[in-house]
Amino acid sequence: MIMRSGPVRRWGQKRAPKIHQVLISSHLVGRGLPTFIVAEIGINHNGSLEIAKELIDAAAEAGCQAVKFQKRTVPVVYSEADLAKPRAVDRSVLENAIKRGVLSPKAVQRLQQSDFQNSTNGDLKWALEFTAPEYRELFAYSKTKNLFCFASPWDEAGVDFLEQLNPPCYKVASAMIAHERLLQKIAATGRPVIVSTGMSTMDEVKTALRFFDKSKLILLHTVSTYPTIEHELNLGLILKLKQEFAGVPVGYSGHEPGIVFSVAAAALGAHLIERHLTLDKKMFGTDQAASLEPVELKEMVTLIRKLSAGWGDGSKRVLESELPIQHKLRIVSKV
Repeated sequence: MIMRSGPVRRWGQKRAPKIHQVLISSHLVGRGLPTFIVAEIGINHNGSLEIAKELIDAAAEAGCQAVKFQKRTVPVVYSEADLAKPRAVDRSVLENAIKRGVLSPKAVQRLQQSDFQNSTNGDLKWALEFTAPEYRELFAYSKTKNLFCFASPWDEAGVDFLEQLNPPCYKVASAMIAHERLLQKIAATGRPVIVSTGMSTMDEVKTALRFFDKSKLILLHTVSTYPTIEHELNLGLILKLKQEFAGVPVGYSGHEPGIVFSVAAAALGAHLIERHLTLDKKMFGTDQAASLEPVELKEMVTLIRKLSAGWGDGSKRVLESELPIQHKLRIVSKV
């Protein structure tokens, strides 16, 4: 476990710093820097290393800086009753899970005897979790594509699991923002933390952030509906979060159809944009429909990069290129 050392600046102190820059791996995130873009692979890999690598390839081709997964310790996150519930699962997902050896012998026997018709929620949850060797392979593969890889743990054991991989940062999912034991566990690693704020009040966000060193913190505006409808996006909250949490880079994690509003978030000054990525929105899986396909992700990144080229430094002055036009057109009159 990597522990934090030295003084930690926390909420409530009088000093209000300018927006700082947070170092994640070899990339800085914050004011004056290009928008940092994360492709959220999440569980869209359906438990397939091959699909996960294709998604990493797509993220690299689009020009992202990072890819993100989700890590759940199945028996901790889900109750026995939840895991036992009947659930239709794509046969290819189950067959691949058997091949990978992540299902129990009892589950394998049940599935094979029923010709894969008698599947449960637990079968799917176990199938979606990569093992430690598989994660190491994905972290290493991401590095070959000039991307870094991290994950959002959903439980404390997940943090211990991910620590073995030396992740560059952690992501707190919106669903975990009130899980104080998890927040404390993540904070104790001393690593940079990205916090999503979906389905929470401002007071709940403030309560959660008290655990973290704000010099290593990035905050994301999020609406936790999948997909999110336009009139609930509330992009103006990006500006409110910047005011409320002075000094902290603020970004946007979107689940809306298309790319227009994610580009708009960048235009509002979001320092980080995160979008779910899928190979095909029609694939099996709960998150596929709220994700971008590779061509959409690439278009979004291209447009955001164009925006950054025109952002400037925000100072008002007469440009050298304007001088000939000023000389030609300006009329000066005083009263």
